[in-house]
Amino acid sequence: MTAFWILAPIMVLSALGLLFVRKAVHCALLLAVVMISLAILYAVQEAPFLFAVQIIVYTGAILMLFLFVVMLIGVDASDSIVETIPGQRIGAAVLGLALGALLVIGVLQAGIGTAVGLSEANEGGNVQAIAKVLFSENVYAFEVTSALLITAALGAMVLAHRERLFPKVTQADQAKQRMRDYAETGKHPGNLPAPGTFARHNSVETPALLPDGTASSASVSRVLLARGDVRNAEVAAAEFDDLVQAQLEDADEAPTGSASQSKEDV
Repeated sequence: MTAFWILAPIMVLSALGLLFVRKAVHCALLLAVVMISLAILYAVQEAPFLFAVQIIVYTGAILMLFLFVVMLIGVDASDSIVETIPGQRIGAAVLGLALGALLVIGVLQAGIGTAVGLSEANEGGNVQAIAKVLFSENVYAFEVTSALLITAALGAMVLAHRERLFPKVTQADQAKQRMRDYAETGKHPGNLPAPGTFARHNSVETPALLPDGTASSASVSRVLLARGDVRNAEVAAAEFDDLVQAQLEDADEAPTGSASQSKEDV
């Protein structure tokens, strides 16, 4: 009973949070809290099979699938809130009140005290007792439920499938389109030029050189251009000349034998 009185308020608050939080990711995390708390209650009531299923199947698989889909496709805040079915808000409110009344009646009629009958229900093992009930007394209901789940999965696949409205663009079509753009607007049909090499420097901030010797602005990111981090070809050439001149001067100041070797290295 101690675990119930500790986890029950947490589950209720998390369930209420599902209704009032605005971000879908937060809803998924609150739902995980509810599912994990429910699994702990199963463990306290000596139902290890339901405890494992609740953690592995619901929390570990289905909920993580929900969270993955939410993070993959995202949820736009500009989604339409116009009622597609007339009166759906009133119907939802009535059904919600009816469900709440049903839960309150069930809680009021439940007895508070030590649970009895668990030892007889779990006689021979909890998993074995559940298997006996499912595959002997309720085998038809079990098979019908499995058929409904398979049908629902197939229906979801059919509804999610979309027919292609336009033919798939092949590489040949893309090449023809690039040539059309080049003929109409002068857009270069090939790839952007790669970063060039100025003296000893080779990085993305160094523009590539065109055949006439000028720098190609298309080879440098516009972000670097806006920041002013792009190196100038003339400045880079001057730095290289200064470096070569400094090495030559060092070679002249060195002894005769080493000077000839240093000039050969330069």
